[in-house]
Amino acid sequence: MNRFEYLRPASVEDAVAAAATPGAAYLSGGTNLLDLMKVGVATPSTLVDVTRLPGLDVIEALPGGGLRIGAMARNSDVARHPDVLARAPMVAEALLSGASAQLRNAARVGGNILQHPRALLSGGIAGEPREHAVLGWTEACRSVHPSDFCVPLVALGASVEIAGIGGRREVALRDFFSLPDGAEEAFPALGPGELLTALLLPAGIEAFAAHARYVKLRERTSFAFALVSAAAALEIEGGTIARARLALGGVAHRPWRTDAAEALLTGNAPSAAIFAEAAALALADARPSGDNAFKIELARRTAARALALAAAGTPARMPALPASPFDAEYGAPAHV
Repeated sequence: MNRFEYLRPASVEDAVAAAATPGAAYLSGGTNLLDLMKVGVATPSTLVDVTRLPGLDVIEALPGGGLRIGAMARNSDVARHPDVLARAPMVAEALLSGASAQLRNAARVGGNILQHPRALLSGGIAGEPREHAVLGWTEACRSVHPSDFCVPLVALGASVEIAGIGGRREVALRDFFSLPDGAEEAFPALGPGELLTALLLPAGIEAFAAHARYVKLRERTSFAFALVSAAAALEIEGGTIARARLALGGVAHRPWRTDAAEALLTGNAPSAAIFAEAAALALADARPSGDNAFKIELARRTAARALALAAAGTPARMPALPASPFDAEYGAPAHV
């Protein structure tokens, strides 16, 4: 690991000023950054510790509806918060499927969102690993965003609050993650020194709470990155889908939401046929980036299954194996 300077500012303003210097990086839980530093992928000259900045770990309901989750809130606290469970249960399900309890107690919301997209080989272009992207990739960058948490957030239309030298701004999470362009790898839309201070969930998401699920397929039923995943949420009125949300994980450089698939679902009665059609539409532009054509069909089936489970209803209690297709709550036999 390279040598670095360690700073612990007392305010957001001091943190932004310190991090604006070339080579600086923010340190929160460290569960992602320290891994990258140990293998030489990240080599910051200065670490700016923001874990003790006041007020950034607060989870609160907003007066007009919606939720504000401080960027330094622990993943474990968010996953068990009563407002999150009541209004956005698939967000909790995704968090609980994403890591061990020890990591959830250390990892913070901001760091989870800012995870670097991963490829098994340097640059994401050598060899033909099966985990690589099938949507939105280029020859120069085939990596996928690893976060479970961000998939339902994008589905629900969440945004992020960002502090910078020029003040604070909000950006839709869907737009915060870019796609690679030509020979350039994509990164979150942050300027020099900018600090993600909060996650904002919009008003009205509670309408999806009764029919919302997250499904994750991985190499083993443990805390591993998703091969593919899907977050599905439906608002059902009188036996008809009034609104729909669908986002996919593990398939692109960012969580992948498809407006056309959501529009197709709206106005129809829930059925296996319409779910399969919507899933196929969501993957209509998919193409393999190596030896991973199987991910396209796997993603279609996962999306259709997530929609079917959402239509069946959110479980009254969180499943014993959150997001796993082997959990008894999914109607599948227990893993043997």
